Amino acid sequence: MWNRRYALGALAAMGGLNLLPARAQFRVEIAGIGATQLPISLLRFRGEDKSPQPISQIIRADLERSGRFRFVETSQMFDETGVPVYTDLRNQGSDAIAAGSVTKLVDGRFDVRYKLWDVVKGQDLGGQSLAVVAGDLRLAAHRIADAIYEKLTGERGVFATRIAYVTKGGGRYTLRVADADGEGGQVALVSPEPIISPSWSPDGLQLAYVSFEDHKPVVWVQNTATGARRRVANFRGSNSAPAWSPDGHTLAVTLSRQGGSQIYLIDKDGGAPRRVTQSLAIDTEPTFSPDGQTLYFVSDRGGSPQIYKQAVSGGGATRVTFSGNYNVSPALSPDGKTLAFVQRQSGAFRVMTMDLASGTVQAISDTNDDESPSFSPNGRFVVYATRSQGQEVLMTTTVDGKIKTRLLTSGQDIREPKWGPYGR
Repeated sequence: MWNRRYALGALAAMGGLNLLPARAQFRVEIAGIGATQLPISLLRFRGEDKSPQPISQIIRADLERSGRFRFVETSQMFDETGVPVYTDLRNQGSDAIAAGSVTKLVDGRFDVRYKLWDVVKGQDLGGQSLAVVAGDLRLAAHRIADAIYEKLTGERGVFATRIAYVTKGGGRYTLRVADADGEGGQVALVSPEPIISPSWSPDGLQLAYVSFEDHKPVVWVQNTATGARRRVANFRGSNSAPAWSPDGHTLAVTLSRQGGSQIYLIDKDGGAPRRVTQSLAIDTEPTFSPDGQTLYFVSDRGGSPQIYKQAVSGGGATRVTFSGNYNVSPALSPDGKTLAFVQRQSGAFRVMTMDLASGTVQAISDTNDDESPSFSPNGRFVVYATRSQGQEVLMTTTVDGKIKTRLLTSGQDIREPKWGPYGR
């Protein structure tokens, strides 16, 4: 695997990573708000003070983080059964308003309801009722935020999706799965040995990753619901950098079983690998194109790490990146039109995007230690790890780099975020 940590000589396998303690919770900050934001009002949900989760605050944070909305405060107070005073809201500059309630049911679950109105048209846009256990209240809030986002923008929201990432603290590596806002983190695996390269299956039910618990890099696949896991690549030498095919049947992996690191395909349950790349160089970090027909990967066959592509069926590789002498960590947007990667610029490591049709490259980060960009399933955002103000942090940015969200941490070593698919 190529990334800034490797370039800095901090290979995980060499034990050179720092020992900062980890903390699971995050706060959200936003910078670079765009000029075209939809003004919206969101009322505090009735009964929210008796709920274990601040539903309206979670919804508001989700919508704010998208950068698509500007919140307009109003003194109106009602729930999903009420009717807005449209004239007053128009005078206050609000184009839409949402209200709702949280009620504890006799069976212990919570009934979360909301409704959305178009203030400009004076139109009821509908709502939803979700009966959930206390542990799913955050998810319910994210789903309401997704519904509001989609209704008002026409795009599918990603607030109810998840991210996976690895932390290191206290001499332990932890693979975590959290909500897309970084909250609600759950531990998938803890190990005294390095865990690297998490990769979501297309259905979001499994995570592939590399664990050094066998005192060598081995590719595992783990069920995120049950925790059941299996070794799928444990060959002689190094087994690393797993990436799922779009149909979920195959993994592309980097193996050194025949000497140098080359890319192979292997069944999701293991078995005999089929070699894809044929070079004398280091070929690694494979990722499938959305149609599953092409692999993008990093190779130093030209003398420095660059991104190449090659048909899964074989044949020659074509170089993709030409700007700069160090381009690694390729990630394809869900529509296959945009490539995100990390480029070294005068000693800094920054997330870049390339329009694959035109070849136009632009920087979308303003930090210097970026790694592991990963697209949201709607293709609008990119999550990556970086270092800011002396701390390891997760960042999200829109694909144009104009709106950034910082998921703060305190004294953590965080790395290799991967944004999961829709569904959970």
